Amino acid sequence: QVQLVESGGGLVQAGGSLRLSCAASGSIFRINAMGWYRQAPGKQRELVAAITSGGSTNYADSVKGRFTISRDNAKNTVYLQMNSLKPEDTAVYYCAADRSWRLTNPDYWGQGTQVTVSS
Repeated sequence: QVQLVESGGGLVQAGGSLRLSCAASGSIFRINAMGWYRQAPGKQRELVAAITSGGSTNYADSVKGRFTISRDNAKNTVYLQMNSLKPEDTAVYYCAADRSWRLTNPDYWGQGTQVTVSS
């Protein structure tokens, strides 16, 4: 089994920055792709950014140029640096991990961390 624990959410003004962290523990040898989903009230959960164990990344169009995903394999931790935040970025952000290189249907989920961007 794999456990994912997020940290770093909070309240920030529009234009500000936050960095989310997600530490993986347990059977981490199973993990290839890691990343972040988010879910805003009344909306479906959406993939924000993903990164493979080899460092390949992909982003939602809505965050390209503003968010950066990175990964420290030695620490089994993935990060999401969020800059130029907008009110529409307000959501619960979930860390996710998968045994494959894709993160379209993750095997493992964190508990979520709230990000609120005020206008």
